[in-house]
Amino acid sequence: MSSRGWRAEITRYGVPAAFLAAVTVAVLLVRAGLTADEGTRIRTVTRGVVAEPAAPRPASPGSLRSPRRHYRIKEGDTLESVATRFDVSVGRMLELNPGIDPTALRIGQRVRIA
Repeated sequence: MSSRGWRAEITRYGVPAAFLAAVTVAVLLVRAGLTADEGTRIRTVTRGVVAEPAAPRPASPGSLRSPRRHYRIKEGDTLESVATRFDVSVGRMLELNPGIDPTALRIGQRVRIA
């Protein structure tokens, strides 16, 4: 085999192999940068607002009813979007929150969802 022949073979197989190795290393580095520490999760932020339900309060020992759950209104929330997020009808949310004006929700306002 001439010197040009083995160089052509190295170029033919070596360059794609080196490229795949570089891409694999890049993917692993990006993935390592995106994963959180053990025990935490990465959350997707939509429109700069993280939508999380308020933690439910534990029920009192003698209570047979389900525990009350509340949610704090965030920027961009509507009564319908909150109802959809927690699988509750808008009518039920209006029953749980008498006196609430569904067209004038305030950021930070606490509404009952269950």
